[in-house]
Amino acid sequence: MMAAVTNTTADKGLSVRFWGVRGSHPVCGPRFAYFGGNTPCVEVSVDGQRFIVDAGAGLIELGQALCRDVGCDGSFPADVHLLLSHLHHDHISGLPFFKPALRADSVIHTWCGNLDGASAAAALGEMYRPPLFPISLEQLPATFEHHGFHAGETLQIAGRQIRTCLLNHPSGATGYRFDHNGRAVCYISDIEHDASGPPPELKAFVAGADLVIYDSMFLEEEYCRCIGWGHSTWREGVRLCREGGARAMAMFHLHPDRDDEVHRNIERELALALPGSFVAREGLTVTFD
Repeated sequence: MMAAVTNTTADKGLSVRFWGVRGSHPVCGPRFAYFGGNTPCVEVSVDGQRFIVDAGAGLIELGQALCRDVGCDGSFPADVHLLLSHLHHDHISGLPFFKPALRADSVIHTWCGNLDGASAAAALGEMYRPPLFPISLEQLPATFEHHGFHAGETLQIAGRQIRTCLLNHPSGATGYRFDHNGRAVCYISDIEHDASGPPPELKAFVAGADLVIYDSMFLEEEYCRCIGWGHSTWREGVRLCREGGARAMAMFHLHPDRDDEVHRNIERELALALPGSFVAREGLTVTFD
């Protein structure tokens, strides 16, 4: 069963918390207060082990929460695992402002699968250094360890197995699947759908999943003007879930121009099209038991 909002991820089992759900750039103001304005960041807990998927603006608040939990002088989980879908700016903009990066007892692991096996070290090094940024990541107190892989491989991280999938996006992107005790969550952002239908490997990737977090940047009537931009629609997400045998979908990577009223209306349509589905919003925790 999927539960309602809680303040923290579950210690055991499988759970997901949304810290940033917006695409392209952050937004603010009362029109966006309910679903939130931070760019992508999702916390996944697998039997007590935390994984952070994407490092957009939502990572900043997540980092603050982690440090509040342990206090200024408390012991901190030494290893933090950041699984990056890709390195476009809206998915990494929170990284230098992540509070655990300011702790010398932190080891921050980045995992990147869309660079032909290379890690994100060089690309992040270009982004976060003068003159584009005041300092480099290496000047922060935390230790950074960067890991590269090929999207499609299965990862072994902290004793957990995580499946990955190559996504259709400019310069490539990686989808992640988390399985635990027969329950599963898939993270699929960013992706441009195939007009002929979901490819077999993507349907196999989401097969039997309890929740698919899916790139829903555009509406159907907008998509025809944005072909090649690397994004999809909520209706294509529903199509993937139906054909792949996934149970429900979370509409994610929300368009920055679409406000709460519009998303509430879409959510009603979405829930009718695929019962149990919803629009992702900041602060929402979904647990599977």
